Amino acid sequence: MLKRTEELRLRPAYEHQDVGGPAQPLLIVEGLTKHFNIRGGMLGRSTGKVHAVDGVSFSVAKGEVLGVVGESGCGKSTTARLLMHLIPPDSGALVFDGELVGEALSVSGMRRKMQMVFQDSHASLNPRMTVGECIGFAPRMHGTPAAKVTVKVHELLDLVGLEARQFANRYPHELSGGQRQRVNIARALALEPRLLILDESVSALDKSVEAQILNLLGSLKEQLDLTYIFISHDLNVIEYMSDRIMVMYLGQVVESGSVDAVYGAPKHPYTRALLSSKPSLDPRKRTLEAPISGDPPNPINPPSGCRFRTRCAFAEGVCASMQPPLARFNIEADHAAACLMLQPGSGHSRAMQ
Repeated sequence: MLKRTEELRLRPAYEHQDVGGPAQPLLIVEGLTKHFNIRGGMLGRSTGKVHAVDGVSFSVAKGEVLGVVGESGCGKSTTARLLMHLIPPDSGALVFDGELVGEALSVSGMRRKMQMVFQDSHASLNPRMTVGECIGFAPRMHGTPAAKVTVKVHELLDLVGLEARQFANRYPHELSGGQRQRVNIARALALEPRLLILDESVSALDKSVEAQILNLLGSLKEQLDLTYIFISHDLNVIEYMSDRIMVMYLGQVVESGSVDAVYGAPKHPYTRALLSSKPSLDPRKRTLEAPISGDPPNPINPPSGCRFRTRCAFAEGVCASMQPPLARFNIEADHAAACLMLQPGSGHSRAMQ
């Protein structure tokens, strides 16, 4: 257990970092887009584009956990890398605590306040560096004296549940998967960020270890006043960790809202299909038919209009000609969905006229 003085020393100085005030969202994302060129032929010319992320917009309030869920290939991880500028976006804007990234706030300045924990705990760590060197690398690069770096590394290891004297001089291959992920979390906290992006950070772990890491993340959030973007394909984990949920399909957001609103009353057909695929221990609630049929369309040539229409049981002609906007229909729950059945006067037979 850390002493109270150590807890206070590890707590980020949010008083002078909170530029936009408590009501200002910590992160605002507007129109984030990324298309990857496909090159072929002898001259390597562009023959098409993969629509990985297409006009994604959302916000994250201070102190909340935004869960991002969707099938593999829907753009969750690409969105995370675009937020960190590990991949340059084609278009879109990021506003971090009221400051436009790239203008009022530099990308390097944003990265000090926003860090990422990746899925592969082994590939994320340099095998030639000890645990202490991995965690202390970023503070050293920012000019922190070596003596202070050592103290900070030991504090962070203790904070994530690893005894510093035992683990600081070990190499990544000497640790288990859960221990390596704790090291990755400690490394992400080394610059005292305000927001952590957790990209499938527990999906490769055993269930017992996964529960320990989830409890650790919950404890760290309260202790250090953190904000999370939690990406996962596990609907149970998303429900357990998140305050709000964002559902993605083929590079776009199809539904968002509070956990209770989305899980209690999903509006988009894709969200309903996802939630109905959750396994149940109750034999009376076993799924007898596939909740969704077919494979996701090719992101190189996505369908016109609603991208889910090729797999939707309620698709009509208007779904091919009109792209449904992400419209909010429940202000209290901040619940929004992109479906023409929810848009009055859209022309869909099930829409309110």
